[in-house]
Amino acid sequence: MPKRDYYDILGVSRGSSEEDIRKAFRKKAMDYHPDRNKSPDAEEKFKEVNEAYQVLTDPDKRSRYDRFGHAGVTADASGARNFDGFDIFGGFGDIFDSFFGDYAGRGTSTAQRGGDVQVAVNVSFEESVFGVEKEVSVNRVERCSECAGTGSEPGTDTQTCATCKGMGQLRRTQRSLFGQFSQVTPCSTCRGRGNIILHPCNSCSGAGSKRQARKIGVRIPGGIEDGMQVRLTGEGHVGTGGGPHGNLYVGVAVEPHKRFQRDGYDLVYELPINVVQATLGDEVEIVTLSGDVETVKIPPGTQPGSIFKMKGKGIPLINGGSRRGDLVMPVKVEVPTSLDTHQKQLIRELGDTLEKPENGHSKDKGIFDKIKDALG
Repeated sequence: MPKRDYYDILGVSRGSSEEDIRKAFRKKAMDYHPDRNKSPDAEEKFKEVNEAYQVLTDPDKRSRYDRFGHAGVTADASGARNFDGFDIFGGFGDIFDSFFGDYAGRGTSTAQRGGDVQVAVNVSFEESVFGVEKEVSVNRVERCSECAGTGSEPGTDTQTCATCKGMGQLRRTQRSLFGQFSQVTPCSTCRGRGNIILHPCNSCSGAGSKRQARKIGVRIPGGIEDGMQVRLTGEGHVGTGGGPHGNLYVGVAVEPHKRFQRDGYDLVYELPINVVQATLGDEVEIVTLSGDVETVKIPPGTQPGSIFKMKGKGIPLINGGSRRGDLVMPVKVEVPTSLDTHQKQLIRELGDTLEKPENGHSKDKGIFDKIKDALG
C-alpha cells in the first residue's frame, strides 16, 4: 500500500509554518496515542503521525520530501549492510513524552538511546549511478565484552542501590494550581543502574562500555546524489541502561566525471560533431557510462544546441524499481581551427553559394559564415 502524504496525515498545507506543524502534531498525537485510544489501528496511526512530524520539522528532510516525495527520505537496497534510508524515524514513545510528559502514570525508563555516528565516503560518478559496496572506518562506543556491559568485574557481586531500591530512578511529586505532577529522574547515586558496583571491570573501568574502531560494509544504492546520507540503523554508539544503539550515517561525496554530468535523474553528454556531419547528416557511435556502444543518427541540417535523447539510459531512481532517467545529448558543432589553403578555398566557395540572411545580416550566423569570419 502506498504511503499517505505527510501533509495530509497531519492535516496541514504544504506552506504551513513549523509551529503550525507542531500544533497539528500535538493534536493528532493526543488523538491516536495508544494509551488513550484503544482502537486496533491507533498505534499504527500514531507511528504514521510521528513519521510525518519527524520529516516536516526538519528543513533538510522537508525540502527533499517536497522535491522527491517519499523516495527522497527513504529507500531500500541490499548489500554489505542494510541500507536503511536517509533519515531517522525514531520511536513514537520518546517524542510523545517530550511533549506531554509521563502520561497516564507510565514509568519513565532510564534506558537511553545511543548517540549517532557520522562518517564520510567518496564514490566515483559511475559508482553513484550503478551502486557500490564500500567499507568505512567507524570509531564508536560499544558494550564491554569482558563484563557484558554490567561494569562489574566478572565473577564479582553488586549491591542493590539503597537510594532507589534497585529501580534506577526516583519519582518526585509536586502540587500546583493545575493538579499534582510527577517527575521521574535517574538515580544520581547509582547513575540509573539500580545497583552499586563494588569491583569495577578492569577492561572498561566500570563504565560497561568502551570505544572501539570497526570496519563496516555499507551498500551505496545506485542513483544516490552528492551530499546524501545513507543510514545504517543500530550501527552507532551503544545505548545506556539497555537502551537501543544509535545509528550510523554515511555522508556520500560524488566525484565529477570528465564526459558526463547529472541533471536530476538524467545523464547529460555533450555530443561533439563536425560541420560536415551537422550539414549532411551522419551516424555516430558513442560509449555510454555503462560501457555500451550506442549509435546516434544525426539528421541533415542539425543545428548547434539541438538535443537528442535515449530513453531509459540515464540514472536509476532511488526506490523507483527499474525506472531510470534519460541520456540527454545536446549537440556541440565543432568549428575547425586549422585548415590548409585548399580547404579554406572550398569553404569560401561554398559560403558564396549559400543563401544569405535577409538584408545580409543575422544575429545567428550560419555555421559556414562563422567559419569564414574565423578565416578572415
